[in-house]
Amino acid sequence: MTLAFIRHGQTDWNFENRLQGSTDIPLNDTGRQQARDAVATLAGVDWEVIVSSPLSRARETASIIADGLGIELGPAFDELVERHYGDAEGATAEVIAEHWPDGNYPGLESIDAVVARATTALERVSAQYGDRNTLIVCHGTLIRYTLSSLAGREFDLIRNGSVATFERLGEEWRVLSVNDEPIIEVPVA
Repeated sequence: MTLAFIRHGQTDWNFENRLQGSTDIPLNDTGRQQARDAVATLAGVDWEVIVSSPLSRARETASIIADGLGIELGPAFDELVERHYGDAEGATAEVIAEHWPDGNYPGLESIDAVVARATTALERVSAQYGDRNTLIVCHGTLIRYTLSSLAGREFDLIRNGSVATFERLGEEWRVLSVNDEPIIEVPVA
């Protein structure tokens, strides 16, 4: 089973460098084009289904990709929602630096909780789709820290519209690419 995380396309808040988190902000035109561009990146693999976070930016990205690849648009999984940034959601980097220079925002969801949710989603997707090659559209922080946990190494920020592939081999996961770039294969438990 091969899977791929795809970060949703750009939103106005991404463009304005505002912290989105779990706030439901729609794609902008650049984001829609990034979703169409991802179709070319995904070509060459027999993708069968695409699922997503329920947030509109992820759901629309998934719909655009499903149409472009001619594959099934599966359900949204609540566990794939982006990290909740509490009081900092909607704030710019300048406001965050002024109010929370330590990055400890009131109401901030822990990274461990985000990775636990994402891992639960991966188990649900695996149970529902078995050996089908599955695309998963979700969010940058969730993708970055989940892949870091699976691979046992740190990854850089995840770009809008980028693809990260990984596969399940029995009970183990192997991360194959991040931000559209192949990485050294690292088998993990």
